[in-house]
Amino acid sequence: MTFTSPLHTTWWHRLTSPQWRWVLLLTGGAVLILAAWLGFRKIPTTTFDLTRHSVPLDQLIDGGPGKDGIPAILTPTFTSATDATFLRDEDRVLGLAVGTEAKAYPVRILNWHEIVNDTIGGKAVVVTYCPLCGTGMAFATEVQGRTHTFGVSGLLYQSDLLMYDHQTESLWSQIGMHAVSGPLMGERLTPILLEHTIWKEWRAAYPSTVVLSTSTGSFRDYDRDPYAGYDNSSKLFFDTTHIDSRYHPKEWVVGLEIDGVTKAYPFRELKQVPSPLVDRVNGRRVTVRFNVQSRSASVVGENGTPVPSVMAFWFAWYAFHPDTQVFTAP
Repeated sequence: MTFTSPLHTTWWHRLTSPQWRWVLLLTGGAVLILAAWLGFRKIPTTTFDLTRHSVPLDQLIDGGPGKDGIPAILTPTFTSATDATFLRDEDRVLGLAVGTEAKAYPVRILNWHEIVNDTIGGKAVVVTYCPLCGTGMAFATEVQGRTHTFGVSGLLYQSDLLMYDHQTESLWSQIGMHAVSGPLMGERLTPILLEHTIWKEWRAAYPSTVVLSTSTGSFRDYDRDPYAGYDNSSKLFFDTTHIDSRYHPKEWVVGLEIDGVTKAYPFRELKQVPSPLVDRVNGRRVTVRFNVQSRSASVVGENGTPVPSVMAFWFAWYAFHPDTQVFTAP
């Protein structure tokens, strides 16, 4: 015979009464609202193998479109500078130059594709652009002696593009420049010097340049900016774990790393000093060249050799480099 205490019976009747059902329902709703307010997030549902990972899984965010929802360009076609009539002088482009070969990748196309798999100088490269972070970066695609091609995973880390390679489906952080999960976790990508400038400046420097064509094989309105107004807004679409309010979140900076020491040069500061600016980072002399007309910057070392750097929104640079040094005008 099962014994039920009077106390248990009393509480059970209370919990199953209509009044208590409403209390439980309202309490559950309040908990869900509080969790959302505190920013609790579940690990996104994905087809990628996240068994091995080097970043916290709860910091991988579903960006919305899903895997390949933003179609990477696998077989790019190009047109001459003369025939690139769809470009205006002030349109932003990412530029690669190797030897006598020069290529321009318009941001108005990259906004819709984010990744272009290409070759230049006889070497396979991938050109990447994250509209949320303003970061244009190019990499050699040979990893462990094998050439890889890349697609858009649909996931984000620190609001930044997470790519995946088609060969192993490892996930790669664009700004972090390394694989964060999958068989190639921990492997690093080798950056290639890339200029983030405007079409007028690039065309003047490389008159024989070719330009990524709008004939991408995808139906997109390249005359429309899907991120219009985003670069002027202080709001982010997705949170980051590190924030710093010294500058507007979308303040442009050029950032670099020398032997583990990072430094950012906000454009607001560079506007106040003559260009070029000579500085020292981790004991090494660097020269920062700032072009106020094209809103672009680059860095060279003591012998004039380019120093790898990236233009980014301030929030994005700080999210990945919270211990960064920051140049301030005297």
